[in-house]
Amino acid sequence: MSDFKKLKVWRKAHALALDVHRVATRIRGYDNAALRSQLIRSALSIPTNIVEGTGQKSGKEFARFIGFALNSASELEYHLMVARDLRLIGASDFESLSSRTVEVRKMLHGLQNRVTTSPRTPRKPVPA
Repeated sequence: MSDFKKLKVWRKAHALALDVHRVATRIRGYDNAALRSQLIRSALSIPTNIVEGTGQKSGKEFARFIGFALNSASELEYHLMVARDLRLIGASDFESLSSRTVEVRKMLHGLQNRVTTSPRTPRKPVPA
């Protein structure tokens, strides 16, 4: 896999990251800077790890990066909950972003299962 832009899960994760960024940047105040940063970082980490994974040479390595993306999605879901509970984001933003995060996580699980259970295909030798 080399073209991450062809992956539907990457497109959804990218759109999610952009929307989380838009919502998080509306959170004001020095006391909220850490949460704002963590929202943005965890959201951006999901598509970033997909991109990094597609550049790997083996399915096992690709699956490892999908695992990192899954962890970031779980982290994002928690940060969204904290932002909601502190009333830093509205209920509608929380519902939308949270449900999209869960959707991306489910897609990542599916991709990880597909990558780890697919038969190994021989690689072409690299010219010397």
